[in-house]
Amino acid sequence: MNTSVHVDYQINPSQYQHWKLSVDGEFATITADFNENGGLRPGYKLKLNSYDLGVDIELNDVVNRIRFEHPQVKTVIMTSGKDKVFCSGANIFMLGVSSHSWKVNFCKFTNETRNGLEDSSTHSGLKFLAAVNGACAGGGYELALACDEIVLIDDRSSAVSLPEVPLLGVLPGTGGLTRVTDKRHVRHDLADIFCTTSEGVRGQKAKDWRLVDEIAKPAVFLETVQKRAAELAKKSIRPDVATGVALIPLDRTIEADALKYKYVTVEIDRAKRIATFTIKGPSGSQPTDIAGIEAASSNWYPLMMARELEDAILMMRTNELDIGVWIIKTHGNHDDITAMDATLVNHQQHWLVRETIGLLRRTFSRLDVSSRSLFALIDEGSCFNGTFLELALTCDRIYHLVLPDDMDATPRIMVNDVNFGTYPMITNQSRLGRRFYDEEPAMNAVRSKAGQLLDADQASEIGLNTMNPDDIDWHDEVRIAIEERLSMSPDSLTGLEANLRFNGPENMFTRIFGRLTAWQNWIFQRPNAVGEKGALKVYGKGEKAQFDWNRV
Repeated sequence: MNTSVHVDYQINPSQYQHWKLSVDGEFATITADFNENGGLRPGYKLKLNSYDLGVDIELNDVVNRIRFEHPQVKTVIMTSGKDKVFCSGANIFMLGVSSHSWKVNFCKFTNETRNGLEDSSTHSGLKFLAAVNGACAGGGYELALACDEIVLIDDRSSAVSLPEVPLLGVLPGTGGLTRVTDKRHVRHDLADIFCTTSEGVRGQKAKDWRLVDEIAKPAVFLETVQKRAAELAKKSIRPDVATGVALIPLDRTIEADALKYKYVTVEIDRAKRIATFTIKGPSGSQPTDIAGIEAASSNWYPLMMARELEDAILMMRTNELDIGVWIIKTHGNHDDITAMDATLVNHQQHWLVRETIGLLRRTFSRLDVSSRSLFALIDEGSCFNGTFLELALTCDRIYHLVLPDDMDATPRIMVNDVNFGTYPMITNQSRLGRRFYDEEPAMNAVRSKAGQLLDADQASEIGLNTMNPDDIDWHDEVRIAIEERLSMSPDSLTGLEANLRFNGPENMFTRIFGRLTAWQNWIFQRPNAVGEKGALKVYGKGEKAQFDWNRV
């Protein structure tokens, strides 16, 4: 691996520097108490509960541990351990010294973490309450916005704000603009004032403008938070009593040109700028009942594979910026995948199965939004079936090898029930629905073949692959396609792929990733933000930003 700016997404509670977790029955409290000297990289201090990527890596981990290790928790209360400060958002000095790619990847991961809170609320019944007990600015308010409810302390000083435009010349980077309107339904003219006023809004006005759900005087703040948390817990579908599953450390080996896990391998060809992800299917006897699943615990195949794949995606996205094409391959037995999917479907109401499906759903979505060209190769030994077919459907292209009919190794794919909505994209569409625009003739043609193993020609007839070269042309067709892709501008490919992958109905999440993020990426490169006298660069230096007044 390229270790010059190596970031590791594996962490455990003994390593936490920034978050404190306490669990009391159906409530968990996550307390933000960021170590100002605990930045991921040198050059800045995390004062006033300002955060960097390391803080969010911890947050992602602690929320995952609540999901799996504390299944009885129904409401998560997010609050601050610092006096008069909830969270002041992303660390400005960190942003000022960071490269463009670092800022973009940082914002993407924080977006995914915030979206994950809402995903768990919607699909798993894990509710989130922001107990804002101090100043709440920028990314701090964006964290609160991702919660189901916000309670603000009414102490005449604590306010919520999105000051990025007036102070920094950039946009709120983690969905703030979109959640204010789409989620909280703040009137657009009031939102305009709010997002261009650096001091923020406090007290009754914050509630009247719908920026928070409730305000409470200091004397009754904790009581109010507990009451709202209890009301949220009543809406949860999480179990009253259950034994959690400890998320044991992944068995991972980092080599110079490879990442190796138990079920996932990533091999890097630096000369060609290609990474090949190979996901191995389950083998041997697998549990089919809840007792067996619980006994397997964190070693249960779907859970372990999802954790490994998520880690591999994040490691490659952050640490291997030059590797522009990701090849997705699978290896295994179709019957084993079919059995796994039947178990997932049959027990999807059980909390552990539901959370595992959720992790798979969020992991596949990480592929969707990764700014890499994704090509699926269906060749000998592949098992793109059901859940594994989703891996191919995330890709920009699917190449499916044709072999003579009499060959046992003829690679086949299979559609099953999970492909019709178990793993929706952020558009709320299935990937098959996205692929065929939910047009009934195409969808019915696919449904008619569900449960059947399809070779390359049969898959091509119903639109389930992009190209189906025979064994004579296979290597040249694939090689030429990859070489052509690698010759193109990475910037234009990122824009192309993001537009084509999300062609369905727009919603809050697609606006955050597809519209807001794109504008933020552009603004991050403009002199008004990051030039020598740009607002982001002179912040905290006592200088005034110098703007180019041309509107572009």
